Amino acid sequence: MSVSAITVRKMKKEDLDRVSQIEKECFSTPWSRDSFEDMIDNPAALYMVAEDNGYIVANCGVITAAGEGDICNVAVDPSYRKRGIAKLLLTRVMEEASKEMAVLSFTLEVRRSNTAAISLYEKLGFVNEGIRPGFYTSPKEDAVIFWKR
Repeated sequence: MSVSAITVRKMKKEDLDRVSQIEKECFSTPWSRDSFEDMIDNPAALYMVAEDNGYIVANCGVITAAGEGDICNVAVDPSYRKRGIAKLLLTRVMEEASKEMAVLSFTLEVRRSNTAAISLYEKLGFVNEGIRPGFYTSPKEDAVIFWKR
């Protein structure tokens, strides 16, 4: 499968079970299905999914305020990783948020040990601007704060 076979679209209510499943596979403290459902109806949020032939393989979202976008979730089904899907999805989310919601800059946190994600964010132009000590639990770990302005 190449990334060219992946389609990206806005998340819908019928996607919530699969999105929640991916979240549980990716994170030790996953968002709930209800949290994702709240994002669908939130005018300050934009959540998108990536599909491989109709099967959801990733999701990503941003919550906006005052021209800034906080990227809250970047989750790719473990069996679909290292194929460029996160880059594609994150790029599309930022493009859409910029166009539809006038977002001028983006921020996110990532576990200090998540070198694969850090490498991706740096390739996309994000800059390390600090540390949030003990931000993550299960296991406890610092977060690296990235901004793209």
